[in-house]
Amino acid sequence: MKNISAYVFGKRLEAEVPERTRRDIADQQIESESLIGWVQLTLVGVLAALYIFSPKTSAGTSFQPVPWALGAYLSFTVMRIFLAYRRFLPRSLLMISVVMDMGLLMGLIWSFHLQYEQPAPFYLKAPTMLYVFIFISLRALRFEAKYVVAAGVAAAGGWLMLLLYALAGMEGMDAITRDYVRYMTSNSVLIGAEIDKVISILMVTAVLAVALVRAQRLLNRSVVDSAAAHDLSRFVAPEVADRITTAHEEVQAGDGEVKQASVLFTDIEGFSTTSEKLGPKALIGALNEYFAALCQVIDRHGGVITQFEGDAMLISFNTAKPDPDHAANAVGTAIGIQAAVAGRTFGGAVMKTRCGLSTGELVFGAVGAKDRLLFTVHGDEVNVAARLEQLNKTYGTYVMASEATVCQAGGDFGFERIDEVTVRGRETPTVVYAIRDAWAAGQH
Repeated sequence: MKNISAYVFGKRLEAEVPERTRRDIADQQIESESLIGWVQLTLVGVLAALYIFSPKTSAGTSFQPVPWALGAYLSFTVMRIFLAYRRFLPRSLLMISVVMDMGLLMGLIWSFHLQYEQPAPFYLKAPTMLYVFIFISLRALRFEAKYVVAAGVAAAGGWLMLLLYALAGMEGMDAITRDYVRYMTSNSVLIGAEIDKVISILMVTAVLAVALVRAQRLLNRSVVDSAAAHDLSRFVAPEVADRITTAHEEVQAGDGEVKQASVLFTDIEGFSTTSEKLGPKALIGALNEYFAALCQVIDRHGGVITQFEGDAMLISFNTAKPDPDHAANAVGTAIGIQAAVAGRTFGGAVMKTRCGLSTGELVFGAVGAKDRLLFTVHGDEVNVAARLEQLNKTYGTYVMASEATVCQAGGDFGFERIDEVTVRGRETPTVVYAIRDAWAAGQH
């Protein structure tokens, strides 16, 4: 049965829809109810215009109920719009109003035989019956199948009642015919034709209800996925979140691409001592303030925060988004960080920041297990950047870069050649450069 239900109605969302999403959907439903009211008001206006401007073949009739029926429906529709805008349409009242909508329409159709002084079967041929399908489809704007079903069942029941009333008001079996021509040219009733109308009403209702359930389940999944993607962009770089959510195929471990890129590794000087002084709660507040300041600098230079690790950050350039000037932007970010942290405190603590930069061939992509992935950068240059950040301790500097970064960055950033060192974990010596007065420059 579950397989049949999933086939007909679509796959049900396994997880609960978050409360915030429910509120958004509820607000949308209220707007839909207002839209339904305005469309119904337009329909009443069309019916009234047709009645007013069409030739009156019932001018001699003393009692004319059609204007009264139209007036009643107009009043009810205006009241519905008012209640929708006042957000006072509880589900019970809404269900009652859906049935009343159809009841008023059936009452309008029923009044035709009085208006034109004809036998009751006269109204069974009224083209106004087609408005039934419009009213049923209007309920689909609310995106809840039960209101479509309520409208359809009310319409089918209402038409059956009109049929029974018509048959009860005629004497003898001559009221019923099997001759289609006679049915069309007289007040006789063709039972099959009226049953066809009821079946059509119920079939349209069923199709719309199934379509709505399928669409609603798809909508719920899409809304939840969209909310998850939005939340994801707060925990990872927006560029990475966009890359994941817009991928044509599901991202797998090992998916990645090789690029010429730059990486910047940052770390706070004396962070352990600062942690002891501040305490856990104050430390979190200080770090949030610190990261907020650095993120402004990183965003300004087009960097992507690939990874947080305690107080340290790994920032990449020309990975998640194209950046032909990645080396210069990486250097600009490092210098901007010095300016951002100089001469100020974060939660009462000074947070001098050491930066290590490297440029070269990197792999940017997903790593991990099937159900637990991390988007990050891999390659020797990441290791070099991390080691250069640590070498700042040895040379008393705050911004240190590899020769490749300095050469590709160009410009006059104030670098000077420091040494040629063998970075731990690497056999080939690396020529390193530093901006000796980067912290001092930031203070000014």
